[in-house]
Amino acid sequence: MARYTAQVLWQRDGADFTGNRYSRRHRLRFDGGADVLGSASPHVVPQPMSDPAGVDPEEAFVAALASCHMLWFLALAARRGYTVERYTDDAEGVMARNAAGKMAITQVTLRPRVEFSGEARPASEDIAALHHEAHEECYIANSVTAQVRCEPVPAQA
Repeated sequence: MARYTAQVLWQRDGADFTGNRYSRRHRLRFDGGADVLGSASPHVVPQPMSDPAGVDPEEAFVAALASCHMLWFLALAARRGYTVERYTDDAEGVMARNAAGKMAITQVTLRPRVEFSGEARPASEDIAALHHEAHEECYIANSVTAQVRCEPVPAQA
């Protein structure tokens, strides 16, 4: 079993916290060393309390699905002897009320565009089959109903 970690760091900047006027900017740090600016979505929290330059959780969710799908697609294409030169995806998530009436990302649409090179070129039905299999294998797509646990850690004095 593998474990994955991310560190989220936020600190109040002196703004009015209980008046809901605090910044939602924060840092997202990953085990490989990536350090990314995070923020609430400007669709959810108005500027200047949010920062549109930051990655918001909704975007990160869509990106995780698109990235996982792409990685599986590349692995499967390589296994079948197809050379992928370029892969781009203009993925989009839709926030709406789910069946329980709660706001959720209710739909994610992947729009991958794949360019191949070399002698072996897949037919359109082969490409469709690769995408179908990539979706079936994608860890993130298979996790969207995963249990979310909250285990608060007491602050140190």
